[in-house]
Amino acid sequence: MHEGNRTEISTLGEFGLIKHLTTDIKLQNEESKYGIGDDAAVLDFAGKQVLVTTDLLMEGVHFDLVYTPLKHLGYKSAMVNFSDIYAMNGTPKQITVSLAVSKRFCIEDLEDFYDGLKLACQLHHVDIVGGDTTSSVTGLAISITCIGEADKDKVVYRNGAKDTDLICVSGDLGAAYMGLQLMEREKAVFQGEKDVQPDFAGKEYLLERFLKPEARRDIIERLAEAGIRPTAMMDISDGLSSELMHICSQSQTGCRVYEDRIPIDYQTAVMAEEFNMNLTTCALNGGEDYELLFKGSKTGSYLTIEPKSGAEVPVAIWAVEPADEKRLDVYEGFPAFYYKAELELPVRYFSGKTVLRTAFVYIMHEDRPIGIPSIPYMQTCIQGYDDFGFDRLVLIDAYLKCGEEHHEGK
Repeated sequence: MHEGNRTEISTLGEFGLIKHLTTDIKLQNEESKYGIGDDAAVLDFAGKQVLVTTDLLMEGVHFDLVYTPLKHLGYKSAMVNFSDIYAMNGTPKQITVSLAVSKRFCIEDLEDFYDGLKLACQLHHVDIVGGDTTSSVTGLAISITCIGEADKDKVVYRNGAKDTDLICVSGDLGAAYMGLQLMEREKAVFQGEKDVQPDFAGKEYLLERFLKPEARRDIIERLAEAGIRPTAMMDISDGLSSELMHICSQSQTGCRVYEDRIPIDYQTAVMAEEFNMNLTTCALNGGEDYELLFKGSKTGSYLTIEPKSGAEVPVAIWAVEPADEKRLDVYEGFPAFYYKAELELPVRYFSGKTVLRTAFVYIMHEDRPIGIPSIPYMQTCIQGYDDFGFDRLVLIDAYLKCGEEHHEGK
């Protein structure tokens, strides 16, 4: 908050403040017919399902301004709402913003808040189309309503999960919670010693996940490109265990979570050990990750290898640490989807020297049926072959053979 040159809100008044904060807002979406400036916004969602969500954030309950910059708070307030729309497999289009502000805030403070809000809207192509401001005697209160759209047959609810579905999350868990614990610790130290500088070295990822979370639009776009519609989905704002309970309760099913499959970042693990906290508890119950949690069937076909006399496949060899291998296991679906095998391979270094090395490889279980991979997946594979200078005809030949065998097997 600004402690130096301050411009009191009373110098502008309510309507002057609204004009000051919103004068540079331009509408980006064709669905937004009319925004700020009248009694109500005018929207047009021709042939689409309209999604509406509201979140209320209270100072002292949802955020602490001792360690939360107002620009970050504005950004985060928007992301919280965008994430709800993405969790319905929709696209956020507009928001309305209502603020209750006490006398300790000045115009410069609200400018910082709106700077973060506008940045989030710019990145996700969302229009600010209205809202309200009023005075408060208890601090800062933020209420944001987000309006989104989706095709009727694309909306994903919480109640569609079925037995044998896979449980997936769009990223690692527990980082935002550990970021909060870190900030609370530094706040306690700061209150005791005014001259102490906080030490955040090596913990930047945790702070970013807590102060500047990202709504996972990229996941929704990638699912759409692959033609995948999850059976159930929601965002993780209150912890994995709580959100899974919601999905299972509304879907009238149970679930099984394997502790070693929970995706956890290295910094989160280190911080949990430093705080003497159970890592799994942090991942399951720590909130505000805003990753997407979804369940769905095994969809798509993916690369694997199998022995064949006289055949060869070009591969790249990577040096990985044990922690990296564990993350790869989760990513590749080991051991349910792929198993691992050790092979002795002739490895040619960039210097031209060739040496026999032992490497592990993920191989899909042989009982998996042959199928045709999606076009986006093939494009990714071809890009990898091109990057390493491999012959892309190897991939294309495999693609054609899979197509032939797939159709013969029908």
